[in-house]
Amino acid sequence: MTRVSRLVVMLLLVFIIAPVSMPSMAAVQEIAAVVNADAISLNDLNKRMKLIMASSGLPNNQEIRERLTPQILGTLINEKIMVQEARKLKLEITPQEIEQGFATIAGQNKMNPDQFRAMMKRGGIDASTMAAQIESQVAWSKVVQAKLRPRVVISERDIDDAYDRIKAKIGTTEYLAAEIYLPINDDKSEAQVKNLANRLVSEIKGGKAAFFKLAQQFSKSAGSMNGGDTGWLNEEQIDQDILAGLKAIQKNQVTKPIKTINGYHIMFLRDSRTMSAETMPSRDQVYYNLGTERLDKLQRRHLMDLRAASFVDLRV
Repeated sequence: MTRVSRLVVMLLLVFIIAPVSMPSMAAVQEIAAVVNADAISLNDLNKRMKLIMASSGLPNNQEIRERLTPQILGTLINEKIMVQEARKLKLEITPQEIEQGFATIAGQNKMNPDQFRAMMKRGGIDASTMAAQIESQVAWSKVVQAKLRPRVVISERDIDDAYDRIKAKIGTTEYLAAEIYLPINDDKSEAQVKNLANRLVSEIKGGKAAFFKLAQQFSKSAGSMNGGDTGWLNEEQIDQDILAGLKAIQKNQVTKPIKTINGYHIMFLRDSRTMSAETMPSRDQVYYNLGTERLDKLQRRHLMDLRAASFVDLRV
């Protein structure tokens, strides 16, 4: 197995569950959206809302719920498309794989699956909404493995060129950061994404929610499963607007929402340093980083293309 094949270990999120209110039974049969031949019910939306409110640490009030609704519904739509694509490619997602994903999440919360389910039940959280989330991520990982990973080819020349470019940057500044990336799918969604980004920054700066928990739930970047971790980034490989944001804050501070061509970024500065020969990545790390970057771009573009080609009827 090549190193690139390891890049498709996809997102299994860490959840720390807290009590929230039960959804209205009247919402069970009402439809929030239709995605091709599948429907998302208001009950699905409410259950996911409850899970995210509990796991992110955001305050559970009407304003927050209203701001989160478009983002959560968009995530549910994408998850439907992910599962549909796996089904189209005849990729099977087994109950054992979903259970393994659940066990992984339980372990990350230092519990066994039975203890984790009991805690969810006490908090009024329906385990089916987590199972649906896990199913979509397992499905997408299989799509990426089968359809996209074979298209990622890293040559020795690619590694040589990247290594030489990095070596030429000795003496420049590197930033160890984490990010929350909120993509803009179309012009209509930009205002909603901007409002959500502003709200997340407000909650983080107010000490009401942890950056890393919000990144796990909301960020669409490759490092979301690790709380948005980007690793060390050289100043010359960072978008200029994002770089300006990082330069304007101190260690352990968060930027305001930064708009780029594809969406909004919220950056958390963990550390900075001057690049030296001692901090140069190895050739293996360069190979891994190139593969990660290319595969991430491919899977983002593929999901966007699938979304654009899908029939989506929003009912809320």
